[in-house]
Parts: sequence; structure tokens; C-alpha cells
Amino acid sequence: MLGGMETVDLARLQFALTAGAHFLFVTLTLGLATLVAVVQTRATFSRNPVHLRMTRFWGQLYVINYAMGIVTGLVMEFQLGLSWSGLTEYAGDVFGASLAIETLVAFFLESTFLGLWIFGWDRLNRWAHLALIWVVTLTAYASAFWILVANGFLQNPVGFTESGGALHLADLGALVANPPARVAFWHVLGAALVTGGFFMAGVSAFHLRRRTPEQDLFRKSLRVGVGVALPALLFTAASGGMGFETMQLPKIAAWAGDADRLAEAQAQLAAVHGPGDHLPPVEVVRGAGLAMILLFVLMLAVAAASFLLMVIRPAVRGFRLWHWCLTLMIPVPFAAVLAGWIFREMGRQPWAVYGRLTTAEAMSPVTSGQMALSLTAFTGVFAVLIGVNYWLLARAARRGPEGAALGADRPADVPVPVPAF
Repeated sequence: MLGGMETVDLARLQFALTAGAHFLFVTLTLGLATLVAVVQTRATFSRNPVHLRMTRFWGQLYVINYAMGIVTGLVMEFQLGLSWSGLTEYAGDVFGASLAIETLVAFFLESTFLGLWIFGWDRLNRWAHLALIWVVTLTAYASAFWILVANGFLQNPVGFTESGGALHLADLGALVANPPARVAFWHVLGAALVTGGFFMAGVSAFHLRRRTPEQDLFRKSLRVGVGVALPALLFTAASGGMGFETMQLPKIAAWAGDADRLAEAQAQLAAVHGPGDHLPPVEVVRGAGLAMILLFVLMLAVAAASFLLMVIRPAVRGFRLWHWCLTLMIPVPFAAVLAGWIFREMGRQPWAVYGRLTTAEAMSPVTSGQMALSLTAFTGVFAVLIGVNYWLLARAARRGPEGAALGADRPADVPVPVPAF
């Protein structure tokens, strides 16, 4: 065993690392897709060459992150099947339906329309090309929604019948309308816009500080990033507050650190499921929730100050301390997203399907040695993928609009590349 950890702990750690890493890609993808769509809408209506270059530059960063997100998603699917066969055997008929719909949306609709958008520059009518990026954005939202429908079922199982020792889908409407799923969708969408806004503002501030040639482009981009991040923060906080109304009692008790409520939750679960520890790890849940809130306060303070500063033209042009601050803020939303994800998922423990299937029961029949090997392999793969994504994004961001290949003019005699399917 790795460091004396139990097999189930190794499996939980593996899924936490892989799912958490994939979630980072998804968050930036959702945020950047929306911002690119907004910028291209402005470019299409105004025909302003600056907005067109903004679309190409930020669109290229979006495409890089999207591609790496697809790869991490595929790798995560492998470890889900290898390590958690007990979950799929027991409840796969229910939450698997939403995962199947998400696959159709993400791998067929979203990827197809994204390919048309990438290769359709200067070959499609500008209104048709604009429609493509909005379809890509909406299908990205739909993909996230169906993932959260699946996760919402694990948090609050509804819409099923049980027979033969397994759950079966009985009411798709109840599954879709599940309150933990609906509230989480809006919360994740808000967090994605916060992430995309700070990313755009931070990269723009980097170029403004270095006095790169495209100063007008990055001044406009900084205003878009800050202008989106601040209201998105308020929206995320409001939807997060609504989420407390859908939480399980043990998670709320763990967050509050209330010994009486924890004892009450333990007694209620023990009365139904028998003796045993039915509570989540209190310190982890409480620590993750506190970290999420502290990071939110930090982001809100920086976004509010930036919102005031961005109306002052000299500050946007030359306030280098502010530019440094915005650049350093780029990773903060990612840290807040991870803290929120840990709070949500660890608060459900020790249940894989809350109140019905424990995490230990959801595991595949593997040994601790096999699990340790799997953990090492998947962690190594994801570390490489995250490193490659960071390197590609950083390189493209540093090069600026002049290095963007997306939508670049090609000589007439150069054939248009056709993607292989």
C-alpha cells in the first residue's frame, strides 16, 4: 500500500486527482467559450479589426485548452471504469443515461461545430461563422449540465426504482429537475465565467505591463475580462448560497463544525443504515469550504478595485502594480474551483450514491498493490497533460495576436486542411 493507505483511500485519491484536474480544463473552456463568443459578436457587428484579432487570439487559447480537456476526459473515463465497477453495476442504468447524453453532446455536436468554426474562417458567411461559436458555447453548457445531472443523482438519488440489487431509471424528468443538479449547474457556470474573466484580464495585464504592440487590443480585453468577472463573482456567490438549501445534513453540520448537528446526522443515518461512521471528514470539508470563501473574498476585492480602475485610461495604460496583481490572480479562480469541488464531493462521503451505496461498495475488486500502481500511472499521465497544457497556453499567450494561427490568412494556392474523422 502507498504510505499505509487503505485500498479505498487510494481509489478515492486517484479519482480526486483525475476528476479535479479535468474540472480545471472544463472550467476554463466554459468561460473562454463564452468570452470568445461575446468578442466575436462585437467583431461581427462592428467589423472592427481589433475585435477580430481579439477573437482570433482568445479563440486560439480556447482551442488549446479544449483539446487538452478532451484528452483528460478520456483518460478519466478509463479510470472510472477500472476502479469503480461497483458503482456502474449498481447505479449505472440511472446516472449512465445522463453521461451518455453528455458524450453525444460533447463529442458529436460540440466537437463538430467547433471544427466548422476553426476551419470556417473567411470561408463561411460572417453571420454563419458567428452562429457556430454560439452553438459551440451552448453545447458546452449542455455538456456541463448533463454531467451535473449525473453528479446530482449521486448527491441526491431520485427518479429510480430498485430491483435485482440495482437501480433502474424510472423518471428522467425527476433526474433532470433534481435540485442539487440545477443549482450546481448555475454555480459552475458562474465559476467558469469568473475563471475566464480573470484569465483574460490577467493575460491582458501581462501584455500591457510589457508594452507589447497590441496595446489597444489588450486594453479592450482587460475591460472585457474585468467586466465579466465582477458580476460573475456575485452570481456565483448567490447560486452557492442557494446550494446550501440542497445539501445533506452531514455536510452542513461538517461545514458549521456543530457537534450537536453532527451527532444528530450520525444518529439519523445509523438508524437507517446500521452502526458505523456515516459522517464526512469534518476538517477536510470545513477547510475546503473556508478556503473557497476566503479566495472568493480576495477575488471580489481585486475585481471591484479593477472595475473602478479600468474606467481611468492612464491606469489601464500604465499602472504596472495593478497589471502585476491581475497577472498573479490568474491561478486564484482555479484554486477556488478546486476548493469548492472538494467541499461538494468530500461532504458526500462515505457515500458514492448518498444513502444507498458506500464508496467502499462502489469499488472494483482490486488489490491495494494494483490500486497503488494505477494511482501512480494516472497521476503521472495527468501531471504530463497539465504541464503540456500550461506550456502551450503560456507560449501562445506570450506570443500575442501575431502568433495566433487561428483564422490566419492563407495563400489562395494552399489547400485547406480537412480534419480526419
